[in-house]
Amino acid sequence: MQPTLTTGAEGLEIRWSDGTVGDFPYIWLRDTDPSGFHPTTGERTFDLTVVPLDLKPCKAEVTPDDLLITWNDQDEPSRFDLNWIKVHRPGQPRHDPANITPVAWRADLGGAGVPRHDAEGLMTSDEAVMDWLRQTKRYGLSIVTGLADTTEAGIKVARRVGHLRETNFGLTFEVASKPDPNNLAYTSDALPLHTDLTNQELPPGYQFLHCLANQAEGGGSTFCDGVAVAEDLRARDPAAFEILSTVTVPFRFHDHVTDIRSRKTVITLDTRREVSEICFNAHLADILDLDPAVMTSFYRAYRRFMEMTRDPAYGIALKLRAGEMVVFDNRRVLHGREAFDPATGFRHLHGCYVDRGEWDSRLRVLERSQG
Repeated sequence: MQPTLTTGAEGLEIRWSDGTVGDFPYIWLRDTDPSGFHPTTGERTFDLTVVPLDLKPCKAEVTPDDLLITWNDQDEPSRFDLNWIKVHRPGQPRHDPANITPVAWRADLGGAGVPRHDAEGLMTSDEAVMDWLRQTKRYGLSIVTGLADTTEAGIKVARRVGHLRETNFGLTFEVASKPDPNNLAYTSDALPLHTDLTNQELPPGYQFLHCLANQAEGGGSTFCDGVAVAEDLRARDPAAFEILSTVTVPFRFHDHVTDIRSRKTVITLDTRREVSEICFNAHLADILDLDPAVMTSFYRAYRRFMEMTRDPAYGIALKLRAGEMVVFDNRRVLHGREAFDPATGFRHLHGCYVDRGEWDSRLRVLERSQG
C-alpha cells in the first residue's frame, strides 16, 4: 500500500502501511537531496547557505516508489526512494555494524574465557577477521594464536585491520628489559594495571602484543575490564563516579627528546552517559593541579577506582606463550604485568597500535562486502 503524505508549515509527515511514521523538516529534505551529493565520492556538494532556513516546497507528492519534492530553485524535483528515506528518517540513527554492545567481564571470565582466534584464519579469511573484530570489540580483549616466530607475523595481522598508529615510541615497539629505560615497560618490574599513553591527545585504540619469548620466571600478563569497574563504581559510589567522569587529570610523558602532555577524565561517557573510555595510568599522572576545594574528594574517588582495579574480583592473569598475541582495547581494558627475573630467561614482546577508527572502519567495510 502506498504511504500517505501530509504537509505542514515546516515539514511533511509520511505514514507507511506498517505503522512507521516519519517527520521530515523541509530544510533537512533540501539538504539531503540525493542530487546534492557527488556521484562518485558520495560527499555532499550542496551549499546550505544558498537557501533560506524557512524554505517551503512548491509541491510534494508520493508515488509507489518515490517521494518527489519540487523547490523554487530547481528545474527537476528532489527524488527520494521511499525505502531509503524510511530507513534514514530523522531521529532514526543510521545502522552501524561497529556499534557493538560491550560485554562487561570480571575475574570469572578467566584466562580460558578470553576469545581466541587462529592467525592463519585471520590472514586468509575475511569472515574470520570479521568474527575476530566483533568478538574483540565485544570483550575488549582477544588472543591470536599460531603466529610465526618473527616480528612481522604480528604486524601482518594488525595490518589486516588498518594502518598502524605511530607514537613517540615508534611505529612498533619492543617490550623487553633494557638498560637506561625511558618507560617502566622496558624494565623487569611489575606493572600495575593501566592504560597506555594517557598523556597523548588521543591515546591509541587497540594494542597488539606479540609474544616472541616468555621463558623468565614471572612475567604473567594481567587484565581488567575498565567498563566493569566503572559501572560497579557508578552503582556503589555515584559521587566518586561523578568526580572521575568530570574532573580532568593532567598526564605527562617526558624524556630527553619529548614532553607530551594532555588532560583527561579517568572515565569518559558518551552522549547516552554510557562508559566509552577509561584513561588510567598512575605512573603518567602529572602533579595534580586541581582546585584544593575538590582535591580531597578527587583523591578519595581516584583511590577507590585504583583499589577496585586491584581487587581479585575483576582481574584475570595469563602467561603468554611464544606465538601468541594479545589484542585489547587500550581505552577500555587495563593491562599490567607481573614482575619477572631476567636472569632466569628471556622475555620479549613486540607491539604496535591500531586506532579505534581503523577497527570500526574495517568492520563496516567487511559487513558491506559480505552483503
